[in-house]
Amino acid sequence: MKRTTTIASIALIASSAFAGAAAAGSLEDTTVEAPVFTPAPTPVAVDGDWTGFYTGLQVGQTDVDSDSGNLDGDDTSYGFHAGYDYDFGKFVLGGELDYDKTDIDLGNGAGDVDSVARAKVKAGYDFGKTLVYATAGAARADTSVGDETGPFAGLGVTYKVTDRYTVGGEVLQHKFDDVGGTGEDLDATTISLRGSMRF
Repeated sequence: MKRTTTIASIALIASSAFAGAAAAGSLEDTTVEAPVFTPAPTPVAVDGDWTGFYTGLQVGQTDVDSDSGNLDGDDTSYGFHAGYDYDFGKFVLGGELDYDKTDIDLGNGAGDVDSVARAKVKAGYDFGKTLVYATAGAARADTSVGDETGPFAGLGVTYKVTDRYTVGGEVLQHKFDDVGGTGEDLDATTISLRGSMRF
């Protein structure tokens, strides 16, 4: 009788254990995990403030003609620039120095234009990521018959790709009188593409 009671007790304990395990398994199976939502990355806003220093490179085309029509030539120009802008809200004022290297044969044995250096004043309108500006100043042309300084003026546009990097374009018109004492007055037009890094 004692043995039968012991077997019955063991059977009861075992069935209780199996029932508990089954119940626990059922609870685990019915647990539903809440979905995890990952927010999409926020786009990096490009700041519209143009205040600060910048420097960069440019490449373009320079075309030179004399008032008399006796001299003309054109060639690729390339160089570097550095400047500073101050943003007043909607209006931007700045200054810049730039230098273009070129090799323009003026024809008729008159010599070559080797480079042009400029000191610029800029005034523009802030459209946010885009700056449209007018520029003017003094340019110095280095030629094989002598150096000559003259005025220039032009228009440009700059676009912010990021807060640090910009791309743009510029058209400048120059005037050089009596270059190298030859009596020839030269007009030079430069069209260039520019890339800059801002600080």
